[in-house]
Amino acid sequence: AALVSIRYLIPAMALVLAVGYAFDHILLPHQKQRILVLLGKVDDLRGAGYNVHQSLIAIGSGGFQGKGFLKGTQTKGDFVPEQHTDYIFSIIGEEWGFLGSILVIGCFTALIIRILWQAEKQTNQFRRVFSYSVSSILFVHFLINIGMSLGLIPTIGIPLLLVSYGG
Repeated sequence: AALVSIRYLIPAMALVLAVGYAFDHILLPHQKQRILVLLGKVDDLRGAGYNVHQSLIAIGSGGFQGKGFLKGTQTKGDFVPEQHTDYIFSIIGEEWGFLGSILVIGCFTALIIRILWQAEKQTNQFRRVFSYSVSSILFVHFLINIGMSLGLIPTIGIPLLLVSYGG
């Protein structure tokens, strides 16, 4: 039993040390600042935390039904930066509220499930792997963009596919 514990303890300690080393020596200063803001170690509402703070204000001001199409105060005032790409979900939350946000999440969930369902029906291995890859890309973009808008993931600049303005 002790041998099994050591077998798991050594890789776990190596992982902890690797994360610390990466944070101290590999990440750039602005990346470290974003992570510290995300973890709540630093309050920087005018610097690295500005985008997320304004995004949360926009989502919160939308309420249950939202303010209406093109009637969002945070949107019109350009308080939310990069609102056409990185923070498009906060604009949806402000203008369409909780109901619109749930509708977008539901549509993406249905699309990803449909792609996975079609992947399972494929007899050709390439088509199956390709379908899984497309669904994975959609899911990762969906998860990261909404996580950035809600302040759950550091801002990394990933647009919400099929919704954000391209470029």
